[in-house]
Amino acid sequence: YRSYGTATRLYVKGRLLTDKGIGEPGESDSRWHNLLNMYRRFESNEISGAQLLVRPTDGTEHPVVTDEEGYFTLNLTPLALPEPIDFMWYPVEVQLQQAPRPFPTPPGLRTAVPVLIPPPDAEYGIISDLDDTVIQTSSTNLLRMARIVLVRNAHSRLPFKGVAEFYRALQLGRNGKRNNPFFYVSSSPWNLYDLLEDFLALNQIPPGPLLLRDFRLGGKKTGETTAHHGHKLREIDNLLLTYPQLQFVLIGDSGQEDANIYREVVRRHPGRILAIYIRDILRRPDRAAMVERVSEELRTDHVEMLLVQDTVQAAEHAARIGLIFQDAIPAVQDEKQKDEAPATDDELDGQGNGRPVMP
Repeated sequence: YRSYGTATRLYVKGRLLTDKGIGEPGESDSRWHNLLNMYRRFESNEISGAQLLVRPTDGTEHPVVTDEEGYFTLNLTPLALPEPIDFMWYPVEVQLQQAPRPFPTPPGLRTAVPVLIPPPDAEYGIISDLDDTVIQTSSTNLLRMARIVLVRNAHSRLPFKGVAEFYRALQLGRNGKRNNPFFYVSSSPWNLYDLLEDFLALNQIPPGPLLLRDFRLGGKKTGETTAHHGHKLREIDNLLLTYPQLQFVLIGDSGQEDANIYREVVRRHPGRILAIYIRDILRRPDRAAMVERVSEELRTDHVEMLLVQDTVQAAEHAARIGLIFQDAIPAVQDEKQKDEAPATDDELDGQGNGRPVMP
């Protein structure tokens, strides 16, 4: 998995699974094909007890063993760092040394784990939710969410209008170096990692570590809100503690607990949050009133939380307070207009690929 670190600490995380044959997503993939791939993602065969070797570019080697769910994590101190890829990414190699029986050990099986290290001249970082903030999920409507999640792939799932251009403007910042780091904190399970990473790449949304949750069957539903809240708060706390010199912009939506979570972040880390944008996905007066109450509370902490109707409104505010260039706004508006009328479920061609049916 993409991860993050500093010049003195690299955090490496990954998972070893059997190959279920999930290939690259295609525009013509049928709904049944997408549904089968989703089944494969969640019917995962974890490989526990596998011996791996982690190799940063400094020439050192670090053994690690996968846990009962196939995960491995490692904190290591690099002796030296090479020149980064795309301003802030440092590759770490992970090689399979020995798989437990009955699994074979293919010779030379290895992969590169990109680790993000923000450069010293980064202006700020961006922490964003994914579901119903970047990618349209309809998480407040369980039936519609199931249809979207189960039968669409990275090609056919839709970003919110203008979000890619706005996020690229935030990454560019005001120094024009395109080196402001993104971090995506979501309650989506790790099983969806490949789909989410493909989605970001296909829509030219800045890449960043995806900080997801483990998927477990049979959990108590009564604790879901608390678990969601705790996961997000814990991951954001870790980010702000890892980068004590970096301020952050927080982006979420009105559908779950983002406003309350971000209020707690401001209280725990005074002076660290530059702005908070909450996308109004419900258009319900009670949710808007809740966000406004939180926003009013945060004014005493000198932090603006905006409930925005669309991405252009967020971009206009970001330009006004000096986060992005003023001339980035027309590009966000143009992209929003291009995305203005996405195909609805009833207009799909029956294959789940997002192309309208001919009338």
